[in-house]
Amino acid sequence: MIEAFAAAQGYDGAAPGRKLLTGVWQGALVVVFGVLLGLTVNHFRLAGLPLVAEWSMEKQVASIPTQENPVVDLEEATALYMTRGAVFIDAREAKFYRMGHVEGARNLPWEDFENRFPQIMADIPPDTLLITYCDGEACTLSKDLAVALVGKGYPHVRVLLNGWSVWQAANLPVERE
Repeated sequence: MIEAFAAAQGYDGAAPGRKLLTGVWQGALVVVFGVLLGLTVNHFRLAGLPLVAEWSMEKQVASIPTQENPVVDLEEATALYMTRGAVFIDAREAKFYRMGHVEGARNLPWEDFENRFPQIMADIPPDTLLITYCDGEACTLSKDLAVALVGKGYPHVRVLLNGWSVWQAANLPVERE
């Protein structure tokens, strides 16, 4: 009688762990098949996507839709700083800005852009040249901030790659709070 009840409930006598193991194997097979199918289709596409691409911050910044070359080197940034030809915008968090920043730079942290934008940019006309920077060769905050500023109507935005590090290394004017 117990065996009849178990059979009616779908129990086939196999150990519960065995069913789980079978399910895991079936799931893994589906994933492997999906990956292989995707790779095969990509291989035969006319414009196949690269599986591995060289990543460079300069290439990322070059895609910003500004009216100037979006990348500014240290020499040009220094000249613009000395002649007050640009406003420098620090994209890092406020705590890092307070620890040190380009002298006279404004702090507009990327993660708080929408809240701080009206206050920080209120007195800067849209035709002003802006130079955004952050710290580290792979830091994307300055690029993201530049894109956001272009989207808010500031078409003259450039990015100083690895800005804070190269600025300090060149012993250029800095402030600490």
